[in-house]
Amino acid sequence: MKVTHLNCGTMRPWGAPEGLVCHVLLVETGSGLALVDSGLGLRDRQAPDARFGPARHFVRPVFDEHEAAIRQIQALGHDPHDVRDIVLTHFDADHTGGLSDFPWARVHLTAKENDAALHPHGPIEKGRYLHTQRDHEPQVVTYEPAQGDSWRGFHGARQLTEIDDGIVLIALPGHSRGHAAVAVDAGDRWILHVGDAFYHHGQLDGTRSPFSLRAMERVIAYDWARVRANHARLRELWTANQPDVHIINAHDPRLFRDSIDGEVRGA
Repeated sequence: MKVTHLNCGTMRPWGAPEGLVCHVLLVETGSGLALVDSGLGLRDRQAPDARFGPARHFVRPVFDEHEAAIRQIQALGHDPHDVRDIVLTHFDADHTGGLSDFPWARVHLTAKENDAALHPHGPIEKGRYLHTQRDHEPQVVTYEPAQGDSWRGFHGARQLTEIDDGIVLIALPGHSRGHAAVAVDAGDRWILHVGDAFYHHGQLDGTRSPFSLRAMERVIAYDWARVRANHARLRELWTANQPDVHIINAHDPRLFRDSIDGEVRGA
């Protein structure tokens, strides 16, 4: 499957001079187009308070209409109606803002994340899951990743054959109750989109990561012990440097630039 890397939402949080991106995958499947996450959408610019909430004062999203997935898909010459499926790592606003731009698309996520968004527990979940992100009543498809199935040592994997044989949803809770990673077979390698399982490449390669990002990650984590365990497992995979696995996350601008460079070179 051909995979195109899109930045669907520049953000400029305090204490992070490089800023953040909303790293979205556009996947050309055998039956149409699919997205992994959706970034920020057209409605977010129109109603930032209702659509993004108080967190916007810290992460400071730009809300550039040209970064919306639907505008970039049009610029690439695709018909937005060919986007038939959107696979979510989780239901935070910076991952779901573009859903309403594709109201006809099926939305795929773990059952636990869907339950958390519908029935939030405690102040963190009640603050992160905004009803405005699903007021267009999307067609939601949920999954219980089987613990017996695995992908590269990650347990709880579920192949999304409903979309294509080369897309795998992998349970990776911690950042949120039902957080997941998504692996996509790009032909010469797998692209492993781990969402917010880590924020900055320094958490995997040992270089310095901004304190403000580490603090934000800790404050909004559903299960901090699992977040740390995910860091360790992903660091292990990163260090192994397997040529057929390319690790990305949702917000690191360097990982996004490296992915775009690889795309240009055909790596």
